[in-house]
This record gives sequence, C-alpha cells and structure tokens, in this order.
Amino acid sequence: MRVITGTAKGHRLKAPEGLGTRPMLDRVKEALFSVIEGYGPIRGRVLDLYAGTGSLGIECLSRGASWADFVEHKAHVCRIIRENLEHTRLADRARVFHMPVERFLRIHGHREKYDIIIMDPPYADPAIEATICAVDDANLLTDAGILVVGHSPRVELSDRYQRFRRRKFRRLGDSCFSIYELAPDDAAPDSNETHQFAAPPTDR
Repeated sequence: MRVITGTAKGHRLKAPEGLGTRPMLDRVKEALFSVIEGYGPIRGRVLDLYAGTGSLGIECLSRGASWADFVEHKAHVCRIIRENLEHTRLADRARVFHMPVERFLRIHGHREKYDIIIMDPPYADPAIEATICAVDDANLLTDAGILVVGHSPRVELSDRYQRFRRRKFRRLGDSCFSIYELAPDDAAPDSNETHQFAAPPTDR
C-alpha cells in the first residue's frame, strides 16, 4: 500500500495486522482519485471517516488538500495513522480523532465544514445508510463538496439520502464507491452514471 502521487508519492504506508482493518487496494484507490480529480484539483479540508490506515486522507493531503481530519475508533490503528502521517511528512496538516464515527458527528457537527468527506466503513456495516444520513444531519459538507462512500457490491445504496444525491458509481471487482453531492430539497435525482471496468495497472 503506497501513496500514488503528489508530494508523498511512492511512500509505503503501514497497516495493522489481521483482518479488522481493510485498506482500499491501490488499484481501487487510483480509480477513485481519478474520478475525484475529475471535479477539479484537490484542495481545502478533508474528513476521513473510518480512517483505518489513513491511506485515503493521506492521498488527499499529498495531492494538495490543505488539511485532513481522521476519525478512527481503535487506539492501535490511530497510532498507525500518526506514524503514516509522520512518515509522509504530512503530520503538520492533520489531526487524528480516537473515537467512533457516530460520536464525532454528534460532537463536531455544525462546526467546521469539509470539501471532501470520505467514509469507507466495514463492508458488512449495517449502519452505512444511517451514517450517510448522519453526515448530512451534521452539516459538515461545503455546498460544492463531495461525499465519497466505499462499499461492497452486495450493499445497494440509494441514489438519494436526504440532501445527498448520488452523481457517480464505480465498481472494480469486489469493491465499489459512490460519490454524492448536496442537492436542493426540490431537485429531481439525476440519472445515475454507472460503470464496471477493469482496474488500471499499478506501478511495480
């Protein structure tokens, strides 16, 4: 697992042992960031929920985000995020919160806003849809921001959750991600753009 591009390009990231944390594969991450950068250069503030190794938030920082907050409920995984931030020399633009995502949203909702919110929960998480709604209730996304949700192909997400409207969906093998934007309450959902394609080659 590595940083794909930017100031920390090529840096290898640590991951905790065992199967409790499931880092996004490099090929999936590469496809994801290709889509994200289709919206424009990565700038501003990023929130990485269910941060795990911190790989996604670190990739945003490497590509130009000004700040990233990481939320992770396991203490030993938080230590690995901090080590990865130090290793990539990005620690001065980041903060790690050791707490469950639900608690973070309750405490920090309606405060600072983020240009990109990423949530990559456990694949079998039954609360994924409730968490998407809780992110909206917390009012943490800027008007022009995006919410990125990683999920299993076996998890069928709706095109609309409260103010969030899905704009893109991608599937690569056994991994999917959906990208939501804020929409006015009276906006009709757009037709969803859906693709399944082979993963791009990774650097060796």
